Amino acid sequence: MNESEFLALTDALFERIEAAIDAAGVDADTLRAGNVLEIEFDSGDKIVVNRHAANQEVWIAARSGGYHFARQGSQWIAARDGAEFGATLCAAVRAGGGDGFAFEA
Repeated sequence: MNESEFLALTDALFERIEAAIDAAGVDADTLRAGNVLEIEFDSGDKIVVNRHAANQEVWIAARSGGYHFARQGSQWIAARDGAEFGATLCAAVRAGGGDGFAFEA
C-alpha cells in the first residue's frame, strides 16, 4: 500500500471511530488534528489514536498501555500480541467510561 492509500484508509478509520463514539452516546469529546485523534472523557481519561505513515501503523495510547497495529489483510493487528484494533479500542473506551461502545475495524 502506498502512502496515499494508507492516509485514505486511516482517515476513514478515524471517521468511523468518531461516528461510533457519537452513536454509543459515550461521554467523551473527540478532536482530530493531523495524524492524531484524541478521545477525552468527562473523567479526564484520554485515548490517543495516532497514525504513523512511515511505518504504516496505527497506534493506540491509553491508560492500559500503548499498542501498535499493522494492516494484515482487511484487519489492523497488533504486533505484540496479535490483538485486533477494534477489540483493543473497545476495551480502552469501555475502561474510560463508554460502557455501550462497540467498534469493528
